Amino acid sequence: MKRTLLISLFFLIVMSGFAQEPIVKISSGSLRGATERDVTSFKGIPFAAPPVGEFRWRPPQPVTSWEGVKNATEYCADCPQRQWPGATSKISEDCLFLNIWKPADAVKGAKLPVMVWLHGGGFTGGSGAGPGSAGDAFAKQGVILTTINYRLGRLGHFAFPALSHENAEEMKGSYAYMDQIAALKWIQENIEEFGGDPDNVTIFGFSAGGVAVHSLLSIPSANGLFHKAISESGGGRDGVLTGRPISEDNYDELYPVSAETIGINFAKRYGIEGTGKDALNQLRALSMEEVLDGGQENDSTGARTYSGPILDGKLVVETAETAYHAGRQAKVPLMIGSSSAEIGGAFITSSQTKEELFSQFGDLAAEAKAAYDPDGNKEFAEILIQFTTDWGWAEPARMTAIAFAEENEPVYVWQFGYVPPAARERSPYGAGHGSETSFVFNTLNARWGAQGEPTPEEKELARIMNTYWANFAKTGNPNGNNLPVWPQYDIQQAEIMDITLDGKVTSIPDPRKARFDVLEKAFKNRAKIQTRGI
Repeated sequence: MKRTLLISLFFLIVMSGFAQEPIVKISSGSLRGATERDVTSFKGIPFAAPPVGEFRWRPPQPVTSWEGVKNATEYCADCPQRQWPGATSKISEDCLFLNIWKPADAVKGAKLPVMVWLHGGGFTGGSGAGPGSAGDAFAKQGVILTTINYRLGRLGHFAFPALSHENAEEMKGSYAYMDQIAALKWIQENIEEFGGDPDNVTIFGFSAGGVAVHSLLSIPSANGLFHKAISESGGGRDGVLTGRPISEDNYDELYPVSAETIGINFAKRYGIEGTGKDALNQLRALSMEEVLDGGQENDSTGARTYSGPILDGKLVVETAETAYHAGRQAKVPLMIGSSSAEIGGAFITSSQTKEELFSQFGDLAAEAKAAYDPDGNKEFAEILIQFTTDWGWAEPARMTAIAFAEENEPVYVWQFGYVPPAARERSPYGAGHGSETSFVFNTLNARWGAQGEPTPEEKELARIMNTYWANFAKTGNPNGNNLPVWPQYDIQQAEIMDITLDGKVTSIPDPRKARFDVLEKAFKNRAKIQTRGI
């Protein structure tokens, strides 16, 4: 009798495990995920065919269907990128995968809001995998979180004369954006099977991912694939990871070398001469490692060999700034913001003193000095990091917010300034690039650097920010759930949500207004002030 009971108990446990095994059938086949407590995840789902061989530098191709049930419990390869010593992640050109986290009890018909994360990394690094962007906290808030990979570096943005003439009907240039659009189309086709609502999709991204959000807001073929947008440290104005002309040199003062010329420079790097079909075949025959070229963006002579995003005229028809000024962007609710001290050093300007920097403003020099150094006693390092932050990210965020507000779309603006106490000595001027992401995802234990165990105050800040983002995905308004009130952006009042150095969350009139006002005027001379297009 005892033996029979034990066998029965074992059988029930085993069957219970099978009953809970999450399997979802999508357009290309069935997937097996994994459930941990109240969150189910599906990882390594292909949303496009491997972009290899003849499909290198081609738009993403459809996935080949499979028989049986595909295991979707492990991340797949990252897209090719320079790897630092000690890196353990696998890289491969076969990298067009996405990952999904959902509430364990979500089923088809639940119509949960969907968020799609576009990772940062300057369009040359990063991935949709890893603990820092895991979607468990969002799933626990009733949101389906999707992270994606997209092609990087020369595999993601590349032009060459023969490539421009090949398959003339296809889009060219920024294959990274094509991958992102392909992932959004996959979501439209399949997300209902996971319990998601294809009519309530929010795209959000940080750094290059934030730039991609701006691009998707202004790329015609992305229209209708998402319904809300969040750009974290993504800028918005021309000159910071924005479109380089595909074939015309000296057309853009910040990007004087065209993408095709850069492609020719890269071909010469490997002794490939000419610009025709034979040269293109040789480029496609290069190994992944040769295309990566150790992450180098220039050759030994200083000639540029990597283009970054490309303005091709068919996929990317205009820059986001141009679209915003003309009111041609997607009409969707927007959240936008940046960190308080993004990046220092010679990122935007090569000026070596504050006097030299202010002199670049020409007839606005006195106004610039009054805005950035009113008492004349600030260190150049502080002025430089404020200027760089404002020029590259913060003022462009205001410009974007105004453009959306003028179209009567709800806009919410933030500044993230929290710095952990242990880091304040090395970050005396505020929060650096990407500081907010672990709070947005509520993944504090995966923060960059040795930040230590999260404090109760940090956990509360992460809860607040994760809930703001989830609320926005649900309704287009971050407010609710007894959070501090975040006012909708009004052009006259210009109130923002300010997360202070010590982590306080408060709404205030934007304290950076004087700095932004002078920069807005100075952009007419941007090529003189901004030393290089980034």
